[in-house]
Amino acid sequence: MSLDAFRRRLAEGPVAADGGVGALLAARLARLRCPEEANIAAPEAVLEVHLEFIRAGAELISANTFGANRTKLAGHRLDDRLTEIAEGGVKLAREAREVSGKPLFVAGSIGPSESPGGEAYESVAEQARLLEGRGVDLFLLETLSDLDELVAAVTAVRGVSSLPVVCMLTFDEGGETLAGVRARDVVERLAPLGIDAVGANCGLGPQAALDALAEMAEPARAAGLPLAAKPNAGLPSRVAGRLVYPNATPDYFAEFAAQAVSLGARIVGGCCGTGPAQVAAIKVAIDENRKPRVPLRALDREPPPAPPAERDHTRLERMLAAGEWVVCVELDPPKGTNLESLLDAAARLRDSGLVHAVDVNDNPMGRARMSALTASAVIQRTVGIETIPHVTPRDATIMGLESQLLGAHAEGIRNILAVTGDPPHVGDYPGSHGVYEVDSIGLAHILSRLNDGTDHAGRAIDQPASFHIGVAVNPTADDLPTEIDRLYRKIDAGARFAMTQALFDITHLDRLLDKLGGDSPIPLLAGIWPLRSHQLALRLHNEVPGITVPDPVQQALADAGPDAPKAGLEIARQLLDQARTRVAGIYIIPPFNEPAAALELLAS
Repeated sequence: MSLDAFRRRLAEGPVAADGGVGALLAARLARLRCPEEANIAAPEAVLEVHLEFIRAGAELISANTFGANRTKLAGHRLDDRLTEIAEGGVKLAREAREVSGKPLFVAGSIGPSESPGGEAYESVAEQARLLEGRGVDLFLLETLSDLDELVAAVTAVRGVSSLPVVCMLTFDEGGETLAGVRARDVVERLAPLGIDAVGANCGLGPQAALDALAEMAEPARAAGLPLAAKPNAGLPSRVAGRLVYPNATPDYFAEFAAQAVSLGARIVGGCCGTGPAQVAAIKVAIDENRKPRVPLRALDREPPPAPPAERDHTRLERMLAAGEWVVCVELDPPKGTNLESLLDAAARLRDSGLVHAVDVNDNPMGRARMSALTASAVIQRTVGIETIPHVTPRDATIMGLESQLLGAHAEGIRNILAVTGDPPHVGDYPGSHGVYEVDSIGLAHILSRLNDGTDHAGRAIDQPASFHIGVAVNPTADDLPTEIDRLYRKIDAGARFAMTQALFDITHLDRLLDKLGGDSPIPLLAGIWPLRSHQLALRLHNEVPGITVPDPVQQALADAGPDAPKAGLEIARQLLDQARTRVAGIYIIPPFNEPAAALELLAS
């Protein structure tokens, strides 16, 4: 076909496209490492899927080349067969056209490259060269969620080919990409690049695609760009290890096609879960110029902004800002569901008048306990003392962390200590692995984004959060320059106060402050642990990561014998007195979670 044949066809009216080629192949062929492997392992199956869509009325079919790039194939140990797979996919699509005898268009499907940095450009360019060399009529850049990646992909394709380019991103039900870019902004960014159509594919289903198209319609019309839509049948579920898509009826897809065309779509098809029956319905709707039977739902995608909430300043935040001495006591949540002991301890600390807040551990030593966020919310609601829950990215994904933090915020939690956390194998789960999608620096960044009114992906939340972000710093770290570098990175990510690991010798704190230029760049709370025995000192020093008990302290406790608790209290008292001129406050780690030890130190 001539270079302009596809462009002329688009100008004539809507084109029915095929459905989910890769998903059908994956469902029919067991043990495929990826759908593209079928081009060399089961070419007859690929040919049959194309013919099924052609018989259903598709005028535009996509070669089975979505993931036929070097990086993705390398993940399946197939990169050495890249050329064979990519060219084979085009060859099979062209063969299906020849068998059918119909004047179809064959598109070279190009998905996300999954390559880092500049390698992505080279990956897309290489794939485009292979596909054009084997005879595609146009390129479908599809199922991307990052607009910058799509722009780079268009640039890469345009660097090696002048064939038509259709761009489709994946949108959520709010008309945004996974990276938080709105559909209308996509059109404005892509239109100057000389593409031939823009739209939505894959995603949640037809309605989400229509929502995106509705937002794209006006800027696309102004730019003279046709729209394209190839949505999934809907959200899949996993049954017996396989993805099963909802039974979207042909009539539902016919209505979708009518709606899409009314919005300006000139390419209408399907993605995962859509088969020949749905494509046939799309073709009939196009041929019959079907009009939408129901009005497109109102698409007010700009919710009225929430009234700006007055910034919540915690007691801790106010005291640190005023330069007042802060005292906190650390508590462990229960290993079960009974909060009575924890609430009693918190109440005793509150009633003493000597303690301003309690910080609550998050599964210390990799042992499962009640959530620190939940326990803290109950403490604040029941006891009325401010809390600083520790939060670790060890046990949840970024989305899970955001959900927990938003829930905690709704319960009044504001102070958060972002820590990396002890890995699971340290405690009771030797065979398990932490999630760790981010580290403590990344967690501080998540909290900071929530304070800015957006989630990690850049999507707006109803109103900005008011978290007061704290982080940990270890003055006894073996590699102190790296520890200090991480502290500054945490501050850049949004940290506003820091808490040290437990200290047993003021010289470690002095060494840290000296490296920081004499003072901490953010308020610092020093950790003090009144040791009660030589045995405890030995265990902490030798078995607990991040804690160093100096030899003189160990020796003093050993020499004290049965009076070790008094010696440990005296060492802690000296540290407290020395810390007053160096830091903004302290937090006390009471032995055995017993508040009496903390109160004894504070009262002395």
